[in-house]
Amino acid sequence: MTKKAAATPNFETALVELEKIVDTMEAGDQTLEDALKSFQRGIELARSCQQGLKDAEQRVEKLIQQNGEAVIEPLADDDERSV
Repeated sequence: MTKKAAATPNFETALVELEKIVDTMEAGDQTLEDALKSFQRGIELARSCQQGLKDAEQRVEKLIQQNGEAVIEPLADDDERSV
């Protein structure tokens, strides 16, 4: 696996790796250096996931506009997530 491939996994892979990092860090068994590396990797994965979600949202909006509907309606759960 190349370094670039490790840095930008697909959304699902990044999310699974991020969950593992969180579990490991919550266990508190890492050295300070390992915890810092885990934290840095977690930030990279979180940013990757955020970008993946943003890209998916833009694709959905484009598909809706292509079908002649210019109105983007929020999902029912959007109000709950923003709280």
